[in-house]
Amino acid sequence: MIPASASPPLRPHPAAHESDGPWGRLLSRLPDRELGMLPVFGALLLIWAVFGILNPAFLSAENLVNLTLQSAPTGVIALGVVLVLLVGQIDLSVGSVSGLAAAVVAVTTVLRDWPVAAGILLALAVGVCVGLGYGFLATRLGLPSFVLTLAGLLVFAGVQLHVLGPRGSVNLPFESGLVRFVQQGFLSPLAAWLLVAGVIAAVTAVQLVERSRRVRAELPRVSTTRLILRTAALAALLSATVAYLGTARGIGYSVVLFVSLVVAVDVLLRRTRWGRSVRAVGGDRRSALLMGVSVRRVTVSCFVACSTFAALGGVLAAGRLAAANQGTGGAETYLTAIAAAVIGGTSLYGGRGSAWSALLGVLVITSLSSGLTLLNLDTATRWIVTGLVLVLALTADTLLRGHRSP
Repeated sequence: MIPASASPPLRPHPAAHESDGPWGRLLSRLPDRELGMLPVFGALLLIWAVFGILNPAFLSAENLVNLTLQSAPTGVIALGVVLVLLVGQIDLSVGSVSGLAAAVVAVTTVLRDWPVAAGILLALAVGVCVGLGYGFLATRLGLPSFVLTLAGLLVFAGVQLHVLGPRGSVNLPFESGLVRFVQQGFLSPLAAWLLVAGVIAAVTAVQLVERSRRVRAELPRVSTTRLILRTAALAALLSATVAYLGTARGIGYSVVLFVSLVVAVDVLLRRTRWGRSVRAVGGDRRSALLMGVSVRRVTVSCFVACSTFAALGGVLAAGRLAAANQGTGGAETYLTAIAAAVIGGTSLYGGRGSAWSALLGVLVITSLSSGLTLLNLDTATRWIVTGLVLVLALTADTLLRGHRSP
């Protein structure tokens, strides 16, 4: 592990910014995390504005509730993809692993009459084992993750077919705890507002503690005015979200789970030695080794996290559809998850990205899908538009960072 003092800088400060005028100086003062998310926020707002004008039903509370529920399974998978991309690797089999996990849950709970909790634990265990296998083969034998996980995509797709058997599809009963959690579970209004209050209080406390520590260490710190503005903006955003979605069904349990995982991973990446090690390995593997980072261990941990999140996403997908079949976790799943991570601001070259990339990226892609569906456009158009948005996001990210991708 690397000491805190040896952690790599958040972002490079190219000399080019010094001569770019006021715009360049403004960008150079933004933290890397905020800079990478600027094009994503812009894309999301633009998408919502366009679809809201073309079809007012897009911004209705009921449609946005459906959008959040649809985002949760894919978003959980994308969160794992973010972690593996941060160490400069990739996992193309997340879709197959999620489909296999969905099949495991369906077969064990419906055909084998296992408790739902046992079926979920077995599905997650499958994800852990897959990640351990990838990590071992990638770090010990030096196999390239692209080809390795491409092979895994085929292998686990085949295993999924074997698990489902000749029937090819298993339906989960609507009274199943998993189905009720994903489809029918929503926070009560009181619980939603208490959650908002708790989040605001926690964020405020963390910022105050961090500011106090930097003051004692005589380091630059956020001004009181900026701290208040940040907190007020967060409070306004959360309150508006809860109030508006509350006019329909509200906030689903699966959405709360997804956002909670994003927050937890974000804290791990920014506040722990493991998180600094992840960025160090992705940023410069050789330098990380020289600083004493256990590169192999960190890489394996990210593969394990990626496959486990993929399995969890498959479990949530099975609960949302109340079924697992041969199409669960197909090509669209892994392509969407990887695209969400990249559109959200995670670099394909490692070392740069955020847990929030999964949330923002999946919102962009799901919003595109929902909006185009409301406009009665076909799947081909949806894929074309998603691909163009991916290119635009990469281009904007490259231009804002002031350097070109290799």
